Order: sequence, then structure tokens, then C-alpha cells
Amino acid sequence: MKIPRDISGPELVKALRTLGYTVDRQSGSHIRVTTQQDGENHEVVPHHHPIKTGTLSGILKRIAGHHGLTVTELLEQLGL
Repeated sequence: MKIPRDISGPELVKALRTLGYTVDRQSGSHIRVTTQQDGENHEVVPHHHPIKTGTLSGILKRIAGHHGLTVTELLEQLGL
């Protein structure tokens, strides 16, 4: 599955709720989300539209690694 090219920061944050992520804080144009599922994990999501492909790819790889998923499985779970 390909990385989506038209997803915004708020859309990604909303999709991450399915994995238990909640908004921890926002500083300027960056949103920090946190989950306790599968151990504590923090991720910073830029509040941009769209998120650059390389940035989104890095975020998704770190989240997938934390949850023991492949990026494709993660995208399917998030419905992206």
C-alpha cells in the first residue's frame, strides 16, 4: 500500500485515535500525541496540509514499529 499524499496533520491525529493516541499538547504548528497502548509512545505530528510524504513515512514507520505492525497493516487499521 502506498503512503497517502493528501493527508493533513489533524486528519492523521484523528485516525490515530483508533490506536489510543490522544493529543498531549500543541506547540505552534506541531501536535504531540501520546498513547499508553503497547507501552507509552509519543509522536509529534505537524499541523500541515498536506504532510510531506517523507515526514509522514517516518511518523508511520515509528508508530508501526511501536505497535509491532508493518506500515501497510498500520494504514489498513487507520483506514488511510
